[in-house]
Amino acid sequence: MTKIVVAVKYVPDATADRTFTSDNTVDREGVDGLLSELDEYAVEQALQIVEEGDGEVTVVTVGPDDAADAVRKALQMGADAGVHVVDDAIAGSDAFQTSLILAKAIEKLEYDLVFFGMASTDGGLGVVPTLTAARLGLPAVTFASEVTVDGDTVKIRRDGDAASQEIEATGKLVVSVTDQTGEARYPSFKGIMAAKKKPIDEWSLADLGLDASEVGGENAWTAVESFTPRPPRTAGEIVTDEGDGGAKLVEFLAAKKFV
Repeated sequence: MTKIVVAVKYVPDATADRTFTSDNTVDREGVDGLLSELDEYAVEQALQIVEEGDGEVTVVTVGPDDAADAVRKALQMGADAGVHVVDDAIAGSDAFQTSLILAKAIEKLEYDLVFFGMASTDGGLGVVPTLTAARLGLPAVTFASEVTVDGDTVKIRRDGDAASQEIEATGKLVVSVTDQTGEARYPSFKGIMAAKKKPIDEWSLADLGLDASEVGGENAWTAVESFTPRPPRTAGEIVTDEGDGGAKLVEFLAAKKFV
């Protein structure tokens, strides 16, 4: 039986008007939240692997009370169980602290593979998978566009700008997948109803053997110093073609250093 843990994140809706709070942390109260779209691909790949053989998928998230919705969405997709690490002291934690919390939570679970999305849609750093792997003492194969599992061997294809790489690893490891791995499934009515009976364990920092001094904004290694709202879009420049439209277009592009 292949046991897979998928780490997911509850993020502000990317289509909403996202901003920061007065303490320079992401505003998670003023907009609706949801399961990060990029993490849906990780859930999908994990489900496909266990469906081809025998296995189970457990989803783990770190976040406030509403973050349980991200776990619930994954359960509706077909995951078997969920873990929600929630503690007031976690607020403001950076990628390093988040990887610590995830690693401690994953260590409490039985697993063969750990899956991540390539990045979160709010932070976008893409470093938590490898940071977590380092804390777990595991190899990491990242940015997979395709994943195949044969026994204890995992093969991925990583697509770059100039070439594609094929990477093979064995044993326990961390895998991150991109949005090129295939569309994630929509929860069916049957899946939504079944998810109501699936367990979601709630763990605190104490349950993981962590202290509040190890996490949180005041103890973070990184912080947002300032932010500036994106300026509103301005009207474009209209080039009237009076026989010299091509030349005017080239002049405009050259002025903007596009050519």
